[in-house]
Amino acid sequence: MKKTILSAGSILLALLITTTGCDKYLDGTQLPAKTIDGASVYESDVTTSTVITGVYINMTGSGPFTGSTGENMGYTLGLYTDELKSVLSGNFADRFYKNTIQSADSKAWSNLYSKLFAVNSAIEGINNSTASLTYRNQWLGESYFLRAYFHLLLTGYYGDIPLALTTDYTVNNTLSRAPQKQVYEQIIADLKQAQSLLTPDYRNGYGVTTTNRLRPNKAVATALLARVYLYNNDWANAEAQATEVINNTATYQLIPPAQVFLANSRETLWALAPSSPKPAFGFNFFNNGMPAVIASNATPASSSVFAALSNFVLNAFEPNDARFTNWVRSSTVSASATAPATVYYFPNKYKSSANNAEYEIIMRLAEQYLIRAEARARQNKPEAANDLNAVRTRAGLANTTASSPVDLLAAIAKERQTELFTESGHRFFDLKRTGTIDAVMAIVAPTKPTTWSSYLALWPIPSADIIQNPNIKPNPGYIQ
Repeated sequence: MKKTILSAGSILLALLITTTGCDKYLDGTQLPAKTIDGASVYESDVTTSTVITGVYINMTGSGPFTGSTGENMGYTLGLYTDELKSVLSGNFADRFYKNTIQSADSKAWSNLYSKLFAVNSAIEGINNSTASLTYRNQWLGESYFLRAYFHLLLTGYYGDIPLALTTDYTVNNTLSRAPQKQVYEQIIADLKQAQSLLTPDYRNGYGVTTTNRLRPNKAVATALLARVYLYNNDWANAEAQATEVINNTATYQLIPPAQVFLANSRETLWALAPSSPKPAFGFNFFNNGMPAVIASNATPASSSVFAALSNFVLNAFEPNDARFTNWVRSSTVSASATAPATVYYFPNKYKSSANNAEYEIIMRLAEQYLIRAEARARQNKPEAANDLNAVRTRAGLANTTASSPVDLLAAIAKERQTELFTESGHRFFDLKRTGTIDAVMAIVAPTKPTTWSSYLALWPIPSADIIQNPNIKPNPGYIQ
């Protein structure tokens, strides 16, 4: 966590600079991007909002949410598991695909801890401010939510992690790894705080109601809490939280697959916009203007597309699934004198080359139906099938034939695979939380070809952080 030694002033300056182009988070004339004295930065709504807005812009500029294919979690974790395959042997994507990453590839650790430092700075600054902040609850609620979400991702990648709850570098740089149970307890506490502070409507960087779903509201905090309860096998609370979101039909609805990923769709809970107008990152990852027919002397990599859908995902789709029709595209490398034609299939959830026609969705309603379906099945409630069928009906499929809890859980897991593929690392986190990652990867690894060992379920911690803080012990199996 070496980045946590930065001073509050330097972090604030960095965040304020990144607010250039942040109008989508502010919905209007952007707030001033200038150096502000650390002691007075939380003395007005304008400057406080600038700091929080800077965190969102920073999210799209680096780390698990960025357009960098070497860092984006949907992309790298898709390669790491059974969702994607590398289409160019020996390049960076191959390291994730072949499960051969080392600490230099494990950038989420340092990146998320630097973001946590910024969020903790905001929480401390707002709580300590004596100013009359009109939108204090919004700024605090967003900060608590982000702290919870960053910790959730960190523990998903690395298991036991240091809990970073302060900006005091003398504390942060000597933290030991907290048990995952303790990390989850803190995440739940932060999300409950966020729930109590955030409003049901979406607000922009001025505290004004907006149609943009780019900052978390109460429903987003509730939805993430449902996910965390599911991860903790707290089925009753997972069901209750998901129900609260699902019942908000005035704001959220399952909609036809072709419309799901459009900007501010009614299925969107929370999305991220790039810092400047551009197509969604998912379009660049898997389309990028690549033609449907590729010349025989070229490959998808000729269009800077380095990953395609795996056969494991393709084979999971049932006939006539509207998600396959709408969310998968193909390109064919033409036959040559020495090789037959080759068909590649790519995620096509983000299909527009137009700037800001689509935003990167981080959370959406379909996940809540699948969370509630699983939570109900774990409690042996027959209503589980209804939630599963809601997602299947939207996909143009018949109702599930599964009836027993065991069969329903298998059907729900399969539905998560075809519904949430390449989104936010869901598959990786699902395989880990259900204890199935070793069994699945034992089948997948030989097709890559590579070998799988249980220790690979945890990513390596960067060597520099282990050297700097002797209280951080490395994950097993990695050369540090």
